[in-house]
Amino acid sequence: MARGGFAEVRIPHQKSKDGFLFPTVISPNSAVGFDLSLLAESIREQKPWLEALLRSSGAILLRDFPVKTASDFNEVVEAFGYEEFPYVGGSAPRTNVVGRVFTSNESPPDQKIQFHHEMSRVPEFPSKLFFFCEVAPQSGGETPIVLSHLVYERMKERFPEFVERLEEHGLIYTRILKTEDDLSSPIGRGWKSTFFTQDKSTAEERAARLGMKLEWMEDGVRTVMGPLPAIKFDKMRGRKIWFNSVVPSYTIQNDTLNDPEKTTTFGDGTPLPSNIINECRKILDEECVAIPWQKGDVLLLDNLAVLHSRRPSNPPRRILASLSNIIDECLKIMDKECVAITWQKGDVLLLDNLAALHSRRPSKPPRRIPASLCK
Repeated sequence: MARGGFAEVRIPHQKSKDGFLFPTVISPNSAVGFDLSLLAESIREQKPWLEALLRSSGAILLRDFPVKTASDFNEVVEAFGYEEFPYVGGSAPRTNVVGRVFTSNESPPDQKIQFHHEMSRVPEFPSKLFFFCEVAPQSGGETPIVLSHLVYERMKERFPEFVERLEEHGLIYTRILKTEDDLSSPIGRGWKSTFFTQDKSTAEERAARLGMKLEWMEDGVRTVMGPLPAIKFDKMRGRKIWFNSVVPSYTIQNDTLNDPEKTTTFGDGTPLPSNIINECRKILDEECVAIPWQKGDVLLLDNLAVLHSRRPSNPPRRILASLSNIIDECLKIMDKECVAITWQKGDVLLLDNLAALHSRRPSKPPRRIPASLCK
């Protein structure tokens, strides 16, 4: 299917999931000669169509477009018009390259990074992820992706009691952070860069905004987050998703400070069964799609729909990243589409919680609206 200067194409490694190719791959329409400015203009013009594709498949790969540098990538990200998401509370060591573009993870490329949703260990996370291949590895180094709802469905089928406990109790994440970044570990971000400060009081304030507790140590800090939901509900697509970091927590590399069995527990503090975590890792590998990077590739992921990872490779490999959010734009849409009926004494409002969202506008007292919840 062609749209403007864009054309959907098929490439090896794609898989058919729920009737859609995963990921969606878009290349230039052969009838259109692209330069960077035309690409940015086409993204702005075709944004509703691109977002519809993203809702369907969860991931879009832009291939064979004239994106050559980090600055070019930044222009592509800006063209989508999403709000930039600050990387506060994330665990990967990263460096700003230009504009909204960062290194993806500065740990040694020969280390595997397990499947995860970006920043699933904290309550505030980006809704969209952009990746860009500036230097393609000669072999390996793919960024495998997997649809989160498929992982949930398979885990629910195989380990129903375990998943029920996750849904009931959630997860507590406990990690010890060094003062400075440890580039030997994929999750080696130190507390100074985690909270963007040199000051402990400021770090405590920023952690508190996330609901995170800090316990200071001689050369670092213990962070405690949660309980957080391990299973979320994707309202846009109407399905449950596997939104947690249980697998990465049990496969920490080059981390002598953290015990894998203690970094993540059920929300009631009890340990997770390691044998089930290992089976989950196998399911992730079975369901994933791993497309070899080509220089200039731009990969857009919906962070609620898709988990991603990194396979080992030898240098050179340089994959850049940018985090985005659409909450402001979403709020505008909800405000535009909403219906606000003025309350009258005696009114009773019945809502289907799967079909309708609700909110409350400011008012002056008196105001009393009791509520009741039903199955």
